[in-house]
Amino acid sequence: MKTVKGTFNVKLTPAETPYTGDGINKLGRLTIDKQFSGALEAKSKGEMLSAMTQKEGSAGYVAIENVEGMLDGKIGSFVLQHYGKMNSGSSHLTLEIVPDSGTNELKGLSGSMKIINEGGNHEYELTYEMV
Repeated sequence: MKTVKGTFNVKLTPAETPYTGDGINKLGRLTIDKQFSGALEAKSKGEMLSAMTQKEGSAGYVAIENVEGMLDGKIGSFVLQHYGKMNSGSSHLTLEIVPDSGTNELKGLSGSMKIINEGGNHEYELTYEMV
């Protein structure tokens, strides 16, 4: 396994949501537009579904994001799957590369990503291997 780090910018845009919740718990839908820099030079597009609960600091989201560009000099694309939850302000986030989603020179890519968000700066740490 190899670990690389870098930064990214993200733009989240609200999208039409067919069902917005029961008036207490609020559901949302957003589009994702990212630009990665560092060992991963890429752009991504995706969608996120979110749930905000009645208790401040508790929420959940899932997302799928298609990443296209270059990873350590290899060109291709792959899909990231997100699962995140907040429980009274404490958070847990899992991002994994969808199996067999790597294309071109990134075929056989597997791994996971951590997101670090401190002081408004977005950083990633991608741990991966090529099989």
